[in-house]
Amino acid sequence: MTMESRTRWLALYTLTLASLMIVLDATIVNVALPSIRQDLNFSQTSLAWVVNAYLLTYGGFLLLGGRLGDLFGHRRLFLSGITLFTAASLVCGLSTTQGMLIAARSVQGL
Repeated sequence: MTMESRTRWLALYTLTLASLMIVLDATIVNVALPSIRQDLNFSQTSLAWVVNAYLLTYGGFLLLGGRLGDLFGHRRLFLSGITLFTAASLVCGLSTTQGMLIAARSVQGL
């Protein structure tokens, strides 16, 4: 296997793992919703924002992300996005208020 072939496979694995992270994050939070509701005293209606904040910002910025990739480079934007997503995930885990959690979920969608 040549070095170029290995690089392509590594890129494929990296992009596949990132795609899995996005899909998992959009759905796995549903498992934790009962605990989140109890710990942060969410009402039933406000609890929906924990899921919707991520999905709305993700969907809203999807096309803009493609254009930004054209302008600034897809690799740079990908690495920035993964870094931002990871930092926002950390903030989600450390959230102590409803607003902080919803804001961090919104940032994850970027």
